[in-house]
Amino acid sequence: MTHTVVGWHVELEFSEDDQHTRAVAMVRLPDGSEVRARGHAIRHHTDANQPRVGEEIAGARALNELAMQLLTKAHGEIDEASGRISHPIHV
Repeated sequence: MTHTVVGWHVELEFSEDDQHTRAVAMVRLPDGSEVRARGHAIRHHTDANQPRVGEEIAGARALNELAMQLLTKAHGEIDEASGRISHPIHV
């Protein structure tokens, strides 16, 4: 039995100011397609300025959106290959 190792590299980029952190997540799939998603975090004015925390929140939101897009993509590919409507894929 042959095993094939496949890997995906997910890229995350952040932009920040004093109140907002924005994240963009992107993954390139083996078929050459790219899936991109965005996340956002807002610091409440009474919270301490902790950029790492904003990055974690915005990054997690972007990755969550990326995951949902990948599930939707996979669901569509299952339907296309099977010629029928499959059950929704849940996380």
